[in-house]
Amino acid sequence: MRLRFPSSPISSLQILQYIFFTSVILYFGRPLLVPLSFALLISCVLYPICLWLERHKIKRMAAILLSLSLLIVLTCGIVALLIQQIVSFSHEWSGLQDKLLTSYDEIGQWLSSEFNISKEKQTAWVNSIMNQSSGDAMSLIQKTISASAVSAVLLILIPIYAVLILYHRDRWIEVLFRLFPKQGKERIREILHLSIDSYYNFIKGMLLVYLIVGVLNSLGLYILGIPHALLFGLIAALLTFIPYVGILVASLLPISVAWITYNSIWYPLGVIAVFAVVQYLEANLIFPLAVSSRLKINTLVTIVAIITGGILWGVAGMILFIPFIGILKLIADRTPGLKTLAIVLGGSDK
Repeated sequence: MRLRFPSSPISSLQILQYIFFTSVILYFGRPLLVPLSFALLISCVLYPICLWLERHKIKRMAAILLSLSLLIVLTCGIVALLIQQIVSFSHEWSGLQDKLLTSYDEIGQWLSSEFNISKEKQTAWVNSIMNQSSGDAMSLIQKTISASAVSAVLLILIPIYAVLILYHRDRWIEVLFRLFPKQGKERIREILHLSIDSYYNFIKGMLLVYLIVGVLNSLGLYILGIPHALLFGLIAALLTFIPYVGILVASLLPISVAWITYNSIWYPLGVIAVFAVVQYLEANLIFPLAVSSRLKINTLVTIVAIITGGILWGVAGMILFIPFIGILKLIADRTPGLKTLAIVLGGSDK
């Protein structure tokens, strides 16, 4: 079935106006739109589970709460695993601290012998760096606390939004019927089902990305002989959803363990090389192929969507804009007046 829109051509100026005003709305409306978008994503993922539970004589609200509880338990399990590793690493802090002090003395002696820099000058430099970094650290702590407070609010709002979307889904569908009466109920239902499939395929693609990255990280660390290679590799895979920063944070633990275990600089450098190669493959090959192929979007559009999402919504936009583009392509494929857009996004389905 095909949606019908006016066939009159749209000028380039109108397209630029649409892009501009849409970008302004997305940017300034992100405090509201980001949690709603995540709630919609969660709702689409949980909808098949809720529907299956409802068909087995479980009331709608109970089915929603049960499926949401399963998701929360899975998330808490991942968080607990990360906390456990932090606690385990804290037991090795004394060895790392001794290693740092020893390295500091060795570097100081090398600077004194090679560059004739006295211990007093080195101490003055260290004190100056510490004084400057203390102010930056306080600013970082304030930003972290503020971000944590916002995240805590979102962790409360997103499940509430998801529950309300799933519980009143018949009402939202009726609203769509009234907003687009000319398109017909069957056509709107078709688009909704395909949109849910698009979100579901996106989640499957992301899980595949995390699995491949986790296996590659673990394999590389195992070849190097790093202890707990599988655990460090999976943690790094989970943190890849934070571009650049996530892989840096994830590499600190294996680098420290490699340093303490082997007392050689080459093993930490090997860990850095493993994560750098896997990160490059994830950004340029694994993610575009696994995610865009499941949404049937070409790789260039996928990369542009990720960058645009990062500019407008930050990390949340990098995650959410891909399924948005997938839904747009679903509509374009079934609209005669949007065939050019469908080709740009990935070509029309035959």
